[in-house]
Amino acid sequence: MNESLFLALAAAAASIGALHSLAPDHWLPFAAVARARGWSAGRTARVTLLCSLLHGTVSAILGFLGARLGVAMVEGVGRRVEAVGGVLLIVFGVGYALWGLRRAWALRVHGHLHHHYDHVHDPSRATAWSLAVFFALDPCVAVVPLVFAAVPLGIARTLAVVALYEAAMAVTMLGLVLPARAGAARLRWPWLDVYGDAAAGGFIVAVGLLVSTIGW
Repeated sequence: MNESLFLALAAAAASIGALHSLAPDHWLPFAAVARARGWSAGRTARVTLLCSLLHGTVSAILGFLGARLGVAMVEGVGRRVEAVGGVLLIVFGVGYALWGLRRAWALRVHGHLHHHYDHVHDPSRATAWSLAVFFALDPCVAVVPLVFAAVPLGIARTLAVVALYEAAMAVTMLGLVLPARAGAARLRWPWLDVYGDAAAGGFIVAVGLLVSTIGW
């Protein structure tokens, strides 16, 4: 009986991890930022994996809290957090677009960047961590009952269910992000070299609006 339950939960975790990652807010922002920042495939993959790990880990923590405090209460909190995921993406996109416009203005007026326009030593690192924070604050509530159901099977099997969920999510995100990044990298429009960051921010805002409207 325990073995059958574990196999069922493992299959559900892998399916949810993969299907959940098909939502556009889980991969389109990475492709847009990678094109604007000129990230290599390796760097894009590392940032994607970091965000995927944070997203999955926070979701799993909600599941463990559900086992301790009650699924209904934790799911209620998680859904409220999940509901503002699109809003968080919009806020990130607006901030990134404004930074990109300021950077573009500096390039057009001065022909190069000054430290007061580009005050972080590595803007790409700041962008990567901003994406990571966004994904950490946007958990997948569907994992909560799965973890709750797996807890009676023991810590090893519960962690195996979480690992399958995170692995499926990471593989799916990479499978979508890297081809999208490769396609975007082929765009050789001159204006993208100046306004790429602002355009990426605007695109992320559009994805956030879509997610908020449709409710992915």
